Formats: sequence, structure tokens, C-alpha cells
Amino acid sequence: MNRISTFRAALVALLPLAAIALVSPASAQSPAASPAPAASPSPTPAPTPSATPVPPPAETKSPADSPTASQTPAAPPAAPVQTADPFGEPITLEPKKVVMLKGTANWDSAFDTLIDAFKTLTALLDKQSVQASGNPMIVYTSTDDTGFTFIAEIPVDQDVKNLGKNMSMGNSPEGKSLKFVHRGSYDNMDNTYEAITNHLDDKKLEAKDTFIEEYMTDPLKTAEDKLVINVYVPLK
Repeated sequence: MNRISTFRAALVALLPLAAIALVSPASAQSPAASPAPAASPSPTPAPTPSATPVPPPAETKSPADSPTASQTPAAPPAAPVQTADPFGEPITLEPKKVVMLKGTANWDSAFDTLIDAFKTLTALLDKQSVQASGNPMIVYTSTDDTGFTFIAEIPVDQDVKNLGKNMSMGNSPEGKSLKFVHRGSYDNMDNTYEAITNHLDDKKLEAKDTFIEEYMTDPLKTAEDKLVINVYVPLK
């Protein structure tokens, strides 16, 4: 893959929440009762040293001593916001029936050429009242410093008739791949491919001489800087 530059891989490290330990105050122990003075009669006789002391009212602990009363369960933390897509997720691509259009493009006008290919296929489907059954895809079959060859594909559930020049019916790529996600303009995809290449090098993985872009947002209606594109890299 020659289509490569830099990429911002934003990963959020989730810090574990520290547990809050609540320490209950120690219960004060009452001193032993001293004998009552003779001059001050007590309404109840003073306990003798051998008398069994009255057990403390364990069932009526103060709120501070009771973990269920003093420790109101903290509300569970909110789910962390995912700010980065999975990068290099293993996936097995399943073949889909597609109508396809082969073409070539220069890098300077790459996105416009791909859009024209999608428009051509969409117009053919609309003319025959055929509904797309999946997201449009671009399969890059070769690249060099000046341009590339590609196959634009749209999944369908039925055969499409009256195919134009360079059109055919077929199946989308299949097999073990790695999935990457690109968000933003097509021009910035060089950064994504640079990161993909670094990932393959780090993991010592060998890719096939092709890669696939699946447009999760409609490329004909979505602003270019709002595109969401899944990139699949088939592995050898």
C-alpha cells in the first residue's frame, strides 16, 4: 500500500475508580460501676462484681456503627464515553452479492472519481427499482504514486440487468481481515493508512495486495468531513 502518511490514534485510558473506605468510630467502653454511697439510696440495688453485666444493645447500634445505615451505596459511575474506535479488530468478511463497476483514478481527483462511480451504480439501481442491501464499498486492486485501480460495489439481493460498460455482477471480498475505522474527510485517509501500516508492522502481520473501504455514511449525501468509513485489510 503506497497510500500512506500519519494518523492520530486517540485511545482513552480508563482510570480505575478508588474505593472509599469509611471508618466507624470505636465504641466507648463504659467504666465499671462503683458502689453507690450509703447516703444516697438508689432506687435499684447496685450490681455486685459477680453480677452478669447487661449486654450492650447490639441491635440498636448508632447509625455511625452500622455500615448499612451510615454507608449509603454510591451510585454506579456513568459508563465511560468511547472516544476512539476499535483499531485492528479481527473480523471475517462474508461474501455479498454486488453490482460492481471497475475504474481508475488519480490521487488528485480520487474522491470525485469514486463519487461518480457510486452515482453511476445508484442511477442503474434506481432505474430498475432495485434496492441496495448494504453499504457501498470500494475495493482497491492496485495503487502507485500517481493513482489507483478500483472496483466500486453496491450489495444487492437480486441480479441487475442491462449492465453498462465496465459493470458486472459478482461477490464482495471474503475471508480473515482486520477492521479499522476512519472518521472525517477522504483527504485525511492517508493518516489512517499510515497508522494501519504501523499496526501491521508492530504485529508482524502480512496483508494481501488489496484493501476495502465500506462507506457507513452515504457518500452521496454526507458532508465529506463527516464521513465514517470502515477499512478492511485482508490478511494472507
